[in-house]
Amino acid sequence: MGKLRTGFFSSFGPGAAGGRIRLLCLSALLLIPGHAAADAAEDTAWLNGLRSAYFGNRPIVESDDVIELESPERAQFAAIVPIAVRAKFPQTPERFIKSVTFLIDMNPSPLAGRFHFMQTSGRADLSLRVRINAYGPVRAIAETNDGKLHMSRRFVKASGGCSSPAGADLEAAMARLGKIKLKTRGAARPGHPLLTQLMISHPNLTGLQMNQLTRLYLPAHFVKQIIVSFDGEPVLTAETDISISENPNFQFYFVPERAGVLSVDVVDSKGLRFSETLTVAPAVALN
Repeated sequence: MGKLRTGFFSSFGPGAAGGRIRLLCLSALLLIPGHAAADAAEDTAWLNGLRSAYFGNRPIVESDDVIELESPERAQFAAIVPIAVRAKFPQTPERFIKSVTFLIDMNPSPLAGRFHFMQTSGRADLSLRVRINAYGPVRAIAETNDGKLHMSRRFVKASGGCSSPAGADLEAAMARLGKIKLKTRGAARPGHPLLTQLMISHPNLTGLQMNQLTRLYLPAHFVKQIIVSFDGEPVLTAETDISISENPNFQFYFVPERAGVLSVDVVDSKGLRFSETLTVAPAVALN
């Protein structure tokens, strides 16, 4: 790239005029966002099949007016990248977000997950941790109850997340396989969205990680389906894939209108099932 730029600038010739032209060109380049050129190049994957594979020819509006994706510009650890979506309006019977799909363009399996929200979610906010395999866009596409699609995206600088070794000893991780922690944050009040955290102990192996002793690839083994319900009524459901980080960790909302039992059921790619429950009692009962 250095040689290309040298040749480009030297074509304007020597002298003061050439120097001024070179300075103007350099200034113009500096005005372009740092990731703009790479972003345009990586968009090729989205336009050449990724978009149509998940959404066909349906119109998609790109803006942060319905949801806003939050992510680091540069990830500290590509195998555990925190991201979140923030809904710009509450869930009501008249207007609500039905689902949010997370796509990571440059990952071997771009779909991180598709999360389905209910009117009773209160807010369609969600935070999670993902793997990112190469510099490129991360996308969150929301579908509202009128069937329209809205996309928020961010360019994230990270690489190697899908092949990065598990953070802990695999034998110890397998011994904890399927252990679930479910907890709420703050006081439960009828009519108010209650922040809830779901943590699943699972290595979420991608199939691209190598056993450092045998030099053989570890078979893929990951959380595939999540169903959260309150007294049997769905709160949040999701289909997930290898782009979710190890030990999946999610934060979401639901509105407990009464005392009841919050339940989570998890199925992984080997068909193993895990579950946990939590009793939730709002501080004030409805009349």
